[in-house]
Amino acid sequence: MIPETTVLYRPVNQVELKLIEDSGWKRFPPRLPEQPIFYPVTNKEYAIQIAKEWNVPAYGYGYVTAFNVNSEYLKKFDVKNVGGIIHNELWVPAEELDTFNENIIGVIEVIDEFHSS
Repeated sequence: MIPETTVLYRPVNQVELKLIEDSGWKRFPPRLPEQPIFYPVTNKEYAIQIAKEWNVPAYGYGYVTAFNVNSEYLKKFDVKNVGGIIHNELWVPAEELDTFNENIIGVIEVIDEFHSS
């Protein structure tokens, strides 16, 4: 039986995208020591905003990924609003990322790409 899933989004840079590709498009890489939280977002518009406004200026490129996660598993995380109406994200502790990755159903897909002119 296939579990019910929820679509989440994650803006990434080239380095993170390469690590996702290396996993067979199945996992997000471990967080760096200075990154105690993994922040997937709940809508495409917010992910695009982050990719364009943060990743492109910082890295020259920004990618938006979409992926499905077991909805039952996601119930353990509160949706946090961090600004405007579209700014909803989950706060997944870094030590929970392996379990989070195990609850991804299917593959992580690149759905948008942005770059500096």
